Formats: sequence, C-alpha cells, structure tokens
Amino acid sequence: MNNIRKANKNDSKLIFDYILKMAKYEKLEHMVSGDYKLIEKWVFEEKKAEVIIITHNNIDVGFALYFYNFSTFVTKPGLYLEDIFILEEYRGLGLGKNVFNYLVKKAKAEELERIEWVCLDWNLPSIKFYEKLGARKMDDWTVFRLDKDAINNF
Repeated sequence: MNNIRKANKNDSKLIFDYILKMAKYEKLEHMVSGDYKLIEKWVFEEKKAEVIIITHNNIDVGFALYFYNFSTFVTKPGLYLEDIFILEEYRGLGLGKNVFNYLVKKAKAEELERIEWVCLDWNLPSIKFYEKLGARKMDDWTVFRLDKDAINNF
C-alpha cells in the first residue's frame, strides 16, 4: 500500500539521510553542507518549508520538500517542489505520482496557481516522468543563484 504522511521534527534525521542519498544519486555530495539540526530548525521550528514522507507498505521510502512561492504575473501563490526523492528499489511503483496527486490536491484546495520545480538536464527518467504527468519544460527560462559566497561578497 502506498501512502504519504506529513513529516514531523522526529523525522529530521531520516530526511537528512534521504538528502545525502539524493546528493549521491545526483553526484552532488560535495554540495551538502547542512545537517539534520538545520532541518529541525528551518522546517519544523521556523516553518520555512513542508516535508512529506513517502511510504510503501508502512515503510518510509522517500520524501518531498516544498514551500510556497508567488507569481507576480498571476498575482497568486504557488508551490515550489524543492526536492523529491524515492529510494531506487521503490521507483516505478507509482509513488512519485502519489506525491504529485497530493500536491495537486493541495494546490486546488488552496486555490494556488502553479506547482514548479527544477530537474537536472541529464536526469532523463525524471524528465520523462514529469512530461507524462503533463508538466511543461520551461526551455526559455534560465535558473540563476546567488550562493552564500556571492551573498557575502555582494
């Protein structure tokens, strides 16, 4: 049975473990600088994001982290899916689609206009999955970032 549950502070170590596994999959381990204590602070104490835990047959198998953004053009909020990760052995079971069902229901209930996320351009299995859901690739947009060093040097 597939299910989704809202994460709580006690899940902080589990969430950070998934973050480490996701970073390894994406070959970005060198980019991880935080720890589970920061998850506790920013997600559960400061409430800057929300996390759901993805389960299969009552086993925790992944997570999704999202937060609210805002579109000035449509003058309404939306959801930004920062990350979704499912353990490799549980992929292909419909769990990712369950996450998007959850987010779509939330967006409809809260009258949100969009759900957005980014995907690494080499991650073809994920791109194909998103396109099958009806998501549209935004080729005409480029993602920019000021990282910690750029902020400090600004």
